Amino acid sequence: MKYRTVVMYMEIGCFVICVSGWILVCSTMPTEIWTWSEVDSIVLTTSNYFSNLWKDCISDSTGVSDCKGIPSMLALHWEIHFCRALIIISIILSFFGSILVLVGMKCTKIGGTELANARVTFAGGMNYLIGGMCSMVAFSYYGNKIRAEFQDPLYKAQKFEIGVGVFIGWAGFTLLVSGGLVYSIFAGREGCQSSPERYPGYQYQGAYAAAPTKKSIISSAPSDISGSRKTRSSGGSRASSISAITNTTKTSATTEYV
Repeated sequence: MKYRTVVMYMEIGCFVICVSGWILVCSTMPTEIWTWSEVDSIVLTTSNYFSNLWKDCISDSTGVSDCKGIPSMLALHWEIHFCRALIIISIILSFFGSILVLVGMKCTKIGGTELANARVTFAGGMNYLIGGMCSMVAFSYYGNKIRAEFQDPLYKAQKFEIGVGVFIGWAGFTLLVSGGLVYSIFAGREGCQSSPERYPGYQYQGAYAAAPTKKSIISSAPSDISGSRKTRSSGGSRASSISAITNTTKTSATTEYV
């Protein structure tokens, strides 16, 4: 299997991984259970408290649940705003990363030259990588905050545990960082180190080498034909000069004999 084919399959696999991670990070936004706590009120009824970055909910064992949105954004703690901003930035960067990777991948053939496609793919991989790092900071900080409050003996308020939304976010950012890192390594090596501007006398022969087009082949054909004609004409002129020299020697020889 050629190296170009291997790189193409690698790009397709990383694209599937990154899109899956992006979907997982997006799915954490409507997920209500980022934190949860179970409180036994009476013998027959158990209350469950759970919340996310946008609302607080409560349910009981009878199936009745009620959610209440956070009434004021300005009254929120800066930690909630910090996590919200990082997750939204991660979703936006991953979206644009998907578009750039679709344009620059070798199997799509949407972009221009192979070198330009490699650089576009590198930009998409960097978007995936930065977006994954943003979501990693948000989910890890939120989960660590819940853990610290739960293990703090001096914390007297209601203690919560880490919910399913945080675990989904951890899985999503892992996929984003892994795929973006592979894109950045391979496409960056092909697009940056093989730049013809940096190495003017270097003809690149790697996976992203530009193949000759029909136009270049056709344009080179007349030059070859003209070159062959020039060689023929030069050869004919040489032959005519040689024949002229022999004729002059023959005439001079005959005159001397007479």
